[in-house]
Amino acid sequence: MAQEFTVKSEIIEDKINQLLPSQGGAGAGVDFSASTLIIPTIDLTETAEGSRLRADLQVAMDFASSFNAINNTTTVLVNTTGFFRVFGTSVRGNVATGNNRIFLSDGFTTKVVFQDSITTNSVSIPPNGLSFDFIVYLRAGDTLSGQSNSANMDLNVSTRQVADVSGNLTNPLGFV
Repeated sequence: MAQEFTVKSEIIEDKINQLLPSQGGAGAGVDFSASTLIIPTIDLTETAEGSRLRADLQVAMDFASSFNAINNTTTVLVNTTGFFRVFGTSVRGNVATGNNRIFLSDGFTTKVVFQDSITTNSVSIPPNGLSFDFIVYLRAGDTLSGQSNSANMDLNVSTRQVADVSGNLTNPLGFV
């Protein structure tokens, strides 16, 4: 049999009133009771969301991933709908001016989501690299492209779909 007792904690009462305003809210304080009865809590969040994987494993690279090495050109990276993980490196060689960028386009408007530029007009800066890792959402008609505008600027980009256009998670290829 469970033992009942009253909770006299102003901190707990304030937090419950803040989180559950319909249970007392900013009005007069309410006495809360507790029990020694143990009620298990089962977290079904990942399963309810359609995945049995932790989030970091669900976005893992797999054989459905794509890779593009871009140098002094523009390349379409993804042109299908959904959520995509985009990661890689931007490498600047011995160059005075140039940029690497990743951008979204709907055919009319361009939205830069990553850019690595150099505008020093000096080739004495040593080569360096910059890593990136982010998620983008593409609607019907949207494209994700990468661009390097110099032979001394390299953009190395990997992409993998992590959810469809409705937000349903896409597990790594072959995961059962």
